[in-house]
Amino acid sequence: MELEFCAPCLFGLEGPAGNELRHMGLKNVRAEDGRVYFTGTERDMAAANIKSRFAERVLIVVGRTEAKDFDSLFEGVRAMEWEKYIPRTGAFPVKGYTHRSAITSLPALQRSINKAVAARLGRAYGLERLPETGETYQIQFALVSDKATLYIDTTGAGLHKRGYRPAQVEAPIRETLAAALVDIAGYRGKGDFCDPFCGGGTVAIEAALAAKNRAPGINRTFAAESWKNIRADWNDVREEARGREFDRDYTVFASDIDPEAVEIAKKNARRAGVDKLIRFSVADAGKFALSTNGGIIVTNPPYGERLLDIRAAREIISAFGKAVRARPGWRVNIISSDPELERYFGARAAKVRKLYNGMIKCGYFMF
Repeated sequence: MELEFCAPCLFGLEGPAGNELRHMGLKNVRAEDGRVYFTGTERDMAAANIKSRFAERVLIVVGRTEAKDFDSLFEGVRAMEWEKYIPRTGAFPVKGYTHRSAITSLPALQRSINKAVAARLGRAYGLERLPETGETYQIQFALVSDKATLYIDTTGAGLHKRGYRPAQVEAPIRETLAAALVDIAGYRGKGDFCDPFCGGGTVAIEAALAAKNRAPGINRTFAAESWKNIRADWNDVREEARGREFDRDYTVFASDIDPEAVEIAKKNARRAGVDKLIRFSVADAGKFALSTNGGIIVTNPPYGERLLDIRAAREIISAFGKAVRARPGWRVNIISSDPELERYFGARAAKVRKLYNGMIKCGYFMF
């Protein structure tokens, strides 16, 4: 069955997310702010969930409707073919958001959509009251400028939850963002890679996973795996993904001045199955001493937003910049919310991309 899907992503990652979906062979890929749409089959749904490094989740697009008031919303939602996706025993909670629209109350929106879906399913199954005792089909909605799009979430826990990071240090970077930083920097497993502010090890782990071409969702489960109406051979997709992994020697370095953070990073790498690919150490980035014939640094240093204050963060960047410039061969990529980073690093970036680390607006400075 041909379906339309939506893959939400962090703002600024629409390009990488769209490219990876195209590389999977998915059709009609188009990006909008914070999301990428595509079409495909049930197997494509499974592949996008298991293989995507940059998407936050995979949603089925059920339909779109005008929603200038509750009556038009209700009728539009009721007209959608919910029975194609939700069986007679399925549970269908509703959540979503509204922006620049006449309807602003989220609780009222949730109730109206839930009632409309229940009315449609009740008529389809000949039931006055739906049991909702079966699997969950999480409905999501986006109401923007009085137009509503309705989705069903196939993922469950967000795709950034790879399963290797139950232990976290303070102010961790999201796995999907870390993977994108590695990708944008151009690391493909060749040459040296280093994160000198590794914290819990997320950037280095994502670099190792990308180098091995290991599907990030290969060891976790997804909401749609237990569905009855929409089915795919998830295990077959996993086996196909395993067959595409590389087994080579890689040089990935990860260090942090905090010994406790390094121990957490080692445990996370072990859970991810890439601990043998990463060389962890306790080291001061301000005394950076690695040399290489060709290497890439991708790092997420303290911003002065959540860790330290801005003055201390800038002192650290200044020391790191001086040290790394004395070591030729490294291409340095830094994500930071500090607009003065280039000044304190001591060099002008060749390129700066706008990204978001959580709710923090950042620049990705590429030297």
